[in-house]
Amino acid sequence: MDSQDWDDRYAGSALVWGAEPNRWVVRELTGHTPAHTPGHALDLATGEGRNAIWLATLGWEVTGLDYSAVALERAERLTADLPDEVADRLTWRHGDARTFDAPAAGYDLILVAYLQVPAQDRRAALRRAAAALAPGGTLLVIGHDLSNLTEGVGGPQDPAVLFTPQDVLADLADHGLRTVRAERVHRPVGPEPGHKGEGGGVAIDVLVRLERGAE
Repeated sequence: MDSQDWDDRYAGSALVWGAEPNRWVVRELTGHTPAHTPGHALDLATGEGRNAIWLATLGWEVTGLDYSAVALERAERLTADLPDEVADRLTWRHGDARTFDAPAAGYDLILVAYLQVPAQDRRAALRRAAAALAPGGTLLVIGHDLSNLTEGVGGPQDPAVLFTPQDVLADLADHGLRTVRAERVHRPVGPEPGHKGEGGGVAIDVLVRLERGAE
């Protein structure tokens, strides 16, 4: 799907993914280690901004980047309803996850959630994210696992845009990041809009968390 396809999808319905943050984002980034002390975060392929907004409520200064202008317009409308102290921590940018510009200091946290693109584009986006990670920073990658196509429910039905934890590690093998977690996780379907299946079920997701050493 190109940016126009996503513009059409976001324009054609209410919130595509709902307003609540993704469960794995909440589980992994609810502060319980010094590395998760709020700093500067980048939410790549932010969509309507649900995860970026949640991070801002925790005190993060968040940039949400997406190549759908319609999605970002929705994110801005949601921002208008937030308390000023939260809204002021949010910046929305129209751009490409494969080629975005990062500040010289980098980001303390980069989130890549459900960026389902062909392998070459995924690799480019992840390597760009790794290069933009500040010393001591965390890169969190979440997506629909390849096995979800045959063993899970919901998600894209094109194997070309699905991947595995091992694919993510291979994409970033020479980028000097420490692997904290690289696994498949099972997500009950139903609570999160956009992932509904008849009679409910379980979706299989990729969860990879990497960290850059402090310098």
